[in-house]
Amino acid sequence: MEEFDRLIGVQLQTMDKLLFLQSEIERCQEIERQLRVLQELGAVSLQEEIEQKKSELAEIQKVFEKQTEEVIRHFQLEQAAL
Repeated sequence: MEEFDRLIGVQLQTMDKLLFLQSEIERCQEIERQLRVLQELGAVSLQEEIEQKKSELAEIQKVFEKQTEEVIRHFQLEQAAL
């Protein structure tokens, strides 16, 4: 009976390790899933920011072009007045 109890004890220790490792794998997989979600959200946010910056750039280019036209027009008016 003593050997039987020892074998059961060893088997219970092995079972504890098994359950621990299974729970660790599940925990790591959940972390991995959460990281993937965060990366996808980060990529979406980054793409949105890039699009916003492109839009801002286009607006600033329009303003610059209008300013350039104004400078040229003003210069031409001054030249014509001389």
